[in-house]
Amino acid sequence: MAEKREKGAEQSGGSRARTAQLRRQKRRKKLIKVWTYRAIAVLVVVLLGVGVFFGVRGVIRLFGGGKQNSPYGLPDYVKEEYLTVNPYSRPGQKLPGGVKGIVIHYVANPGTTAENNRNYFENLKDNGDTYASSNFIVGLEGEVLACVPVDEVAYASNNRNDDTLSIECCHPDETGQFNDKTYASVVKLTAYLCNRYHLDPQSDVIRHYDVTGKACPLYYVEHEDAWQSFKDDVKKAMDQLDADETDSETTKSEDNGTVSASTAAE
Repeated sequence: MAEKREKGAEQSGGSRARTAQLRRQKRRKKLIKVWTYRAIAVLVVVLLGVGVFFGVRGVIRLFGGGKQNSPYGLPDYVKEEYLTVNPYSRPGQKLPGGVKGIVIHYVANPGTTAENNRNYFENLKDNGDTYASSNFIVGLEGEVLACVPVDEVAYASNNRNDDTLSIECCHPDETGQFNDKTYASVVKLTAYLCNRYHLDPQSDVIRHYDVTGKACPLYYVEHEDAWQSFKDDVKKAMDQLDADETDSETTKSEDNGTVSASTAAE
């Protein structure tokens, strides 16, 4: 009987120990859940605070998304993929004459992308086949690549390399005519550059043809009316940029006035 009582006591003690262990495990799991929920809540509050402080774009940039501010002040739609400094496509020489004009080119290689042409310029540093490059390339989807900084010489426009910026344009076929997406982006980019450097699109936006007589950009050499329409469209885009800037400044002034009046009322 004594042995039975001892075994019963041992079993009872073991059962209590297991019950206590299970309770401790439950408490531990509960604590982990509680602290996990608290950590998530704190993270959400922090992110909301950052969002309020920096704005939505600031949050996106804080976590590596979106486009960072251009070191050359270019608009967000320009993707900067600068060539390696080398003797054949990016000499690294500053524009000695400043920017006095914009030269429009075509790539003369139908169906190629902006990236294809950018890589061609980059590879010249290794093969040294020729001297060639451009400040910008506009692709078939309207993408804009910056290959040579706006304050540096590109090898594109012969004796006007020292005082102009060059824009190479992709085209779908042998005619050299830009498709709608390319055309829209070239107009937008040219308008931006004209506004930035105080240029007149009628006199300061030229073709490679106007420098050397080379049939480039081909379609806009063979069709003078299309070239004139392009310059007219650039002027319209410039006027729209000016109007947008004026509206933006007016909105800022009105907002500041509202804040001042509110402060005065308090």
